[in-house]
Amino acid sequence: MPVYTTENLLSWINARNKTVKVSIKKTDLESCKPWHYSETSGTIRNPAGSFFEISGIRCSDGDEQPIILQNEIGYLGIICRRFAGEMHYLMQAKIEPGNINKIQLSPTIQATKSNFTQKHGGKKPAYLDYFINASKYNIVVDQIQSEQSSRFLGKRNRNIIIEVDEDIDVLPSHMWMTLPQIKAFMRIDNLVNMDTRTVLSCLPVEKHRSDISDKAFLRSVCDDNDNISQIYRYINDFKMFNKTERECVPLFSLKKWNMNNGEFVCNEPYSFKVVFCDIEIEGREVRQWRQPLFEAAGIATFGLITRVHNGTKEFLVRATPETGCFDGIELGPTVQREYICKSERTDVDRLFDKKLKSGDGVVFDTLLSEEGGRFYHEQNRNVVMEIPDGETDVLPPGYFWTNYKTLGTLIKVNNCLNIQLRNLLSVLVW
Repeated sequence: MPVYTTENLLSWINARNKTVKVSIKKTDLESCKPWHYSETSGTIRNPAGSFFEISGIRCSDGDEQPIILQNEIGYLGIICRRFAGEMHYLMQAKIEPGNINKIQLSPTIQATKSNFTQKHGGKKPAYLDYFINASKYNIVVDQIQSEQSSRFLGKRNRNIIIEVDEDIDVLPSHMWMTLPQIKAFMRIDNLVNMDTRTVLSCLPVEKHRSDISDKAFLRSVCDDNDNISQIYRYINDFKMFNKTERECVPLFSLKKWNMNNGEFVCNEPYSFKVVFCDIEIEGREVRQWRQPLFEAAGIATFGLITRVHNGTKEFLVRATPETGCFDGIELGPTVQREYICKSERTDVDRLFDKKLKSGDGVVFDTLLSEEGGRFYHEQNRNVVMEIPDGETDVLPPGYFWTNYKTLGTLIKVNNCLNIQLRNLLSVLVW
């Protein structure tokens, strides 16, 4: 198999972007058939009740919003194989209807259960059989991980990586590439999609010790001093004593939301709205369809602060509750701020903002897209910065300094690290 340079791969992506035919047109709910509002279920849905539905959700603290119901677990899977002594990953140049720039680098397979069971009458996703029969291969990762809990209610996907040692027919839509190449592509705005990032965040870094050149990071991966019990105590206290209740309600019963110019919007500033699209993309399992998408009001900021403490790299994470979170709360990054943010900023937020404005310690700062199958043109600013030890010795409640081994352990447990934190971990260079 030829080993491709980064330039070869970028040329391949650009060439596919120039030739693929895509048409995304905004419409309204009435013209988005077979999607419709069901008085019976109180949701926007299709007649089969498959794919997903949009319901209302109301919390006892007064917040209310639309939320996506998708009570199924899909595949986010990557096939890997060793060539010329280096592991390569079979990546897909895939277009999602909400992608801001057409093609993005996606996992080998990225399919909802409705897709791979062919409920929509489309073709079976390529390479599906490798994951259905994963037990025949070396399973590197097999985790159930959460999605965006501000938009989905309890949504999770199966993040899986399998290593094979056999020849695979590589489709024109796919290409082998190394992990360093993929991480380099993560520094290009909106090139590596969210699904790739979440799958790669689950890689067991401890098995790649010989590849780690950063000594402080290597200590962080191998450090036996964890604070899992402290983290769990805070999270479990929240689950036990938090009094905020939530309930699904008919979408059109939301008091602050209404249809306006073909969009479902809040009558006060909110972080997103619901739009309706007529979509045509060649090369998909289904070529033409209509569906709703959530459109963000602006660019959110997700930030991860690091430091080197006693020779070990540490990461500042925050226990973050969200409306649709499966367990109510998960560990998130240091900063997780929607474009329209209602929560008060802490001293940590202010430190982050000050350093981001000056660029002090910023080692990664890139616009990365959210999942284009449900979100329209949503790109968010992902930032990693390193601060001097001692700048944040006193932390507000819910914040924790922790090593990478702790995060790597927790990522193996369902519903512990949210998708924003996992995405930021994926961009780290070892």
